[in-house]
Amino acid sequence: MYYLNKNIENLYRIFDQNERRDYLRLDLNENPGGLPQEFIKEVLKSVTPQFVAQYPETLHFSEVLANYLKTDISHICLVNGSAEGIRYIIQAFTSKNGRIVGVVPSYFMFQVYCEMYDRNFVKVPYNEDLSMDINNIIRELTDDTQLLILLNPNNPIGNVYTNDEFKQIMVVAKEKQITVLVDEAYHYFYPQTFIRYALYEEHIFVTRTFSKLFSMAGCRLGYVAGWPEGVKMVQKMCTPHNTNAFAMKFAEAILTTPGMLDSLINKFKEGRTYFVETLDANGYQHKGEAGNFIFIKPKTDAQTIVDRMKNEKKILIKTYPNVGQFGNCLRVSIGEKRYMKQFMDALLEFDK
Repeated sequence: MYYLNKNIENLYRIFDQNERRDYLRLDLNENPGGLPQEFIKEVLKSVTPQFVAQYPETLHFSEVLANYLKTDISHICLVNGSAEGIRYIIQAFTSKNGRIVGVVPSYFMFQVYCEMYDRNFVKVPYNEDLSMDINNIIRELTDDTQLLILLNPNNPIGNVYTNDEFKQIMVVAKEKQITVLVDEAYHYFYPQTFIRYALYEEHIFVTRTFSKLFSMAGCRLGYVAGWPEGVKMVQKMCTPHNTNAFAMKFAEAILTTPGMLDSLINKFKEGRTYFVETLDANGYQHKGEAGNFIFIKPKTDAQTIVDRMKNEKKILIKTYPNVGQFGNCLRVSIGEKRYMKQFMDALLEFDK
């Protein structure tokens, strides 16, 4: 008998199949400049026919990554982008109709997975000023809650949690036996990280990706960090050879090449500083204290600006509707100074 899962049939998804090759891409939180071309050439020198023909082996890079994190491989699981790890945590650590608490707006795949697997996603909205009161999160941590999802920094709002705030949340989560998932896709753009909780305590996961600062969105690589028994459950969900050999080769090179990571961070900081100062100088309201993205309240119509950017300047950005006191606003990825200048020149031309 033919069968189709109704959850999949009724699932609303949008798939972006646009050709973006010749555009300045400031719409998906990528690094618009990417890795240095000479660095890429150097890494590719060691690629052999056998390297391409063989299934990828994960032990070596797992050890490199564990050493970088000052832990051992029992605490990490490599995944095909952090979205895969998030999916497996939801599948393994929550039940059908299980209660999952998360803030909104946020990375939309959390809600997609909940709908896909018949989970009950409880939304904690932001305040009108785009701040997040942790008491609103704590209030939703009921005895039947199975999973709490936090992002630090959060996409798309860009807010972060302090140590004290996170400790307050963790006290309640432990008391009510709630597994906690902290997505740190953007942690390199903000120095605060909660990975030590995942490495030294139980029922806490941290997911990370190499797509953002590491500039490897085209390779697909991420990891789950957590206590060994929890990580083992995530590993059971993984398909064989789920990570990419090229991704691991480039990630290892970034982690082990002296100065490479610092260079990427410094270029980002220079671009962000220029961007924020120029927005301020021209009277723009903006939001996003962390992450490689920022919300901007335009002076005219947001969608018109997005359309003109694409059609006249070949610059891709996004518009978000009803974002608190900002209303309909722009979200722009942040990169090196030259890209931010290119965007600002266009914005000042169109938004008047």
